[in-house]
Amino acid sequence: MEATPPPPPQKGGGCYSSKGGDELHIIARDFGMRCLTSRCPHTFGHVVYMDAPLQSSVNTHTHSPLPYPQMCPPLCSATPSQKYSQRGGRGEVVSTFGAIQGTRWAGRKGQTNGVQLELLEGSEDSLINNYKYMFQRLRDVRNVLTEKIEELGEELRTNFNIEEFSPVSLPAQDSVTVLGQVCCDSNGKLNSQSVLLEAGPDQGGRQVPVDLSELRDYSLFPGQVVVMEGMNTSGRKFVASKLFEGVPLPFYSTPIKQEMDMDIPDEQLMVMVACGPYTPSDGLTFDPLVDLINVIARDRPDVCILLGPFVDSKHEQIEKSLVTETFDAIFSRCVGSIVEGTKGVGCRLVFVPSQRDVHHHFIYPQPPFILPDLSKDDTKRVTLVPDPCTLLIDGVTFGLTSTDILFHMGAEEISCASGSDRFSRILKHMLTQRNYYPLYPPVEEVNMDYEKFQGYGQMPLSPDVLIVPSELRFFIKFINGLQRLWCKLKLHLTLTNSYVAGSIDRPIFH
Repeated sequence: MEATPPPPPQKGGGCYSSKGGDELHIIARDFGMRCLTSRCPHTFGHVVYMDAPLQSSVNTHTHSPLPYPQMCPPLCSATPSQKYSQRGGRGEVVSTFGAIQGTRWAGRKGQTNGVQLELLEGSEDSLINNYKYMFQRLRDVRNVLTEKIEELGEELRTNFNIEEFSPVSLPAQDSVTVLGQVCCDSNGKLNSQSVLLEAGPDQGGRQVPVDLSELRDYSLFPGQVVVMEGMNTSGRKFVASKLFEGVPLPFYSTPIKQEMDMDIPDEQLMVMVACGPYTPSDGLTFDPLVDLINVIARDRPDVCILLGPFVDSKHEQIEKSLVTETFDAIFSRCVGSIVEGTKGVGCRLVFVPSQRDVHHHFIYPQPPFILPDLSKDDTKRVTLVPDPCTLLIDGVTFGLTSTDILFHMGAEEISCASGSDRFSRILKHMLTQRNYYPLYPPVEEVNMDYEKFQGYGQMPLSPDVLIVPSELRFFIKFINGLQRLWCKLKLHLTLTNSYVAGSIDRPIFH
C-alpha cells in the first residue's frame, strides 16, 4: 500500500473536501461553518470536512492517526481498474471555505452510545416499509397538487398580509393578486413565452398565460407554487408586475435543545458522508469502497452517511448484463464489507437508497433497504433510512436525498435575475417549496408516487445541512435569505467520477 500523504496544514476547524464524480451537495445552516475542499490524501477524491462550532468554545483534544484495517475480501472477481489505480491528485485542495486549519478530523473515539441519531419525524410518520405502487390515478395526483397549492398559498397570504386571491381568468381593470402553480403551455422546455399559471379549484381551476415582461427579477420552474400581482384586463392573459417569494420553514429548535446548548460542555461531532456509485466505470471491483472503509477506520467518525447507488443501474457491465451473480448478491457483499470493515471503529452507519440501485424499488419516495442478515450488534449501529428523509443527529438536522433534483431543476428553470446564480436559486426553491422534489412533472427517470410523496417527501423543517448528490460541479457558498440571513454551505461530492476520483464529506460540529 502506498504511503499516505500528510493532511493539509490545520488550524481552527473547518471542512476538508477532495475532488469527486457524481457531486454531493451539502447545504449547511449558519453556525460559523468552515470548510476545505480537497482530494482525499489516501483514497479516491472529494473529501469534505466541515467544522461548525455550535458554541463559542473549541474542542482541543488531539487525534492520532489509526492504522488501516485489514483489507476486506474482494467484492468482485473482476480485473482491477487500471485508470482508478493510476489516478493522480490525491490530497489536492480544490476549494476552501472559512478557516480550516487546526481542525482534528476525528470523532469521539468510538463512543457511539453518546450520539443521538434518529429520523426527525419518528418511525410512525416515516417511510420504513415497502409499499405497493403503480396504482396511481390522475385524480389522486390532482388532489395532491391542489392541496400543495392551497397550503403554500395560505402561508404566502399570511406572510405578506394578502386579503384574498382573485381567480386567474377573471377579467379585471384593477391590479389583483392571484395564486397558482407554474406550468408550461406545451411538452417542451419552459421559457418566458410559454409560462402558464394554473389555479387551484378555489380560484377557478383555470390555466392562463402569463406575461413576464414587467417583472425585473424572477426565477420560475414547472410545479412552483407562486403568488403574483398584476392585471388581466381581457381574462385571457395575466400581466404580472410583482412576484412574491415563498416562505421557508423554521429551523429545528426545542426548549430541551436550547437547554442542552446552554448546559452541556462543547464536544466535537464528526459526520462523514459519501455517495455512490462505489465502483469505477471500467469495472465492478469496488476499489473506491475499500479505500473508503480504510478512511472510516482511520478517522473514526461518529456517523457515516452512505448514499446510493451501491449497485448502479447505469454501470456499463450491468446495462449489458455482463455480471455473473444476482444484483442482490452484489449488494449484500458490498454492504457486508462496509459493516465488517468498520467493526470496532465505533461509527454509526446510515444507508440511503437510490433510484439507480438496480436491486431496489424504483419509486420515489423510496423505502429503505432491508438487511435481514445483520447481527444483533450490527443492527444497533446500522440505520436504514428512506429517500428522502430528515435525520436528527445530536441536535443537528440533516436533509438527505439521493435523487439529482439540482440537475433536474437546473434543466427546467428559467430566470431573469441579477446578482444570483442558478445553484443558489434552486436551493432557495427547495426550501421555499418545502419539499425534496418540487419539480412537476418530474423527469422521466423519476418514478413518482404522489400520494406517498405528500406524506414522506415533504420537509418537516428547514434542515441545518442539506445533502444532495448531483452530476453538477461542486461548490461552496453563502445563500442569503430575504427576511433573515442564512449561511448555507453547499458542497458537491461523490465517491467515483467515471474512472478516477471519489469523495466523502466529513462535517465536524462543536
